[in-house]
Amino acid sequence: MAILLPRNDALNTHPPAGDQYLTTNGSNWLFAVAALFGFSTLIFYALKFRARAGERFFHYVFIIASLVGLIAYYAMASDLGWDLIRQSNQVNRSGFFRQIFWPKYVFWVVEFPAVILALGVLSGVSWATIIFNIFLSWIWIIAYLVAAYTPSNYKWGFFAFGFLAHLFLLYSTLVHGLRSANRVAIKRDYLPLAAWTNFLWLLYPIAWGLTDGGNYLGVVAGFIWFGILDLLLLLGVGYAIVALSRRWDYHRLNIAFTQYGRVPTAAGTFPEKEAAHASAAATPAGTTAV
Repeated sequence: MAILLPRNDALNTHPPAGDQYLTTNGSNWLFAVAALFGFSTLIFYALKFRARAGERFFHYVFIIASLVGLIAYYAMASDLGWDLIRQSNQVNRSGFFRQIFWPKYVFWVVEFPAVILALGVLSGVSWATIIFNIFLSWIWIIAYLVAAYTPSNYKWGFFAFGFLAHLFLLYSTLVHGLRSANRVAIKRDYLPLAAWTNFLWLLYPIAWGLTDGGNYLGVVAGFIWFGILDLLLLLGVGYAIVALSRRWDYHRLNIAFTQYGRVPTAAGTFPEKEAAHASAAATPAGTTAV
């Protein structure tokens, strides 16, 4: 039986440290989350073969994000990728140490932009807006990471900076994104996806404030909370988009791709190819275009 269900030996191989630390039950939970991300990576990869040619953009996005989730949660389940940070801001307690796991933040650097990219491309907002939203998510995450490594109450200043970027992102995805989605007649699908994403994003600051921020919840409780949020966000949005994408008109949404790149007009029109033919026609015979 031990061969079929081997004992989790991660914490014996990589012992935890500090006053608030990962336990064996917490490691088991993290391995379970890693397995779900790994399984989803294979599912997204298999589903891309069922998609029509040139309509695999969303599959690629969530394959990459799920694979990073697998790596990050595997590392944390193995009790790797952490630092001991002195804490002094919990009620009636000071001078204790907590394990802060940075792979969680690295995953968010990939997970949040993946969802933003998928929603942005779907809604039809400009690439400048998509890039702006991605950088907002990076500011949010990096601010939280710096705050987690700050031992004093000054961490809440970084938390506020990150939350400000979060609010900008919320406004952009719900207001600008919804307006653009309505213009390309995809509002019916975009609205629930954006609403679900922003609802979950609103839970991240609460979870962070009670775990890495305020230390009211231990390391394992924090991992349970963030693991559920990450699964609901990435896999919830990912599976919904991949399932819905089969009924979308990629040409009308301006997200069709061919060997010439993205096709911004009607089906069968290849701007790069036509430009090359026009250039050749304008060049007299026997001469060479410069």
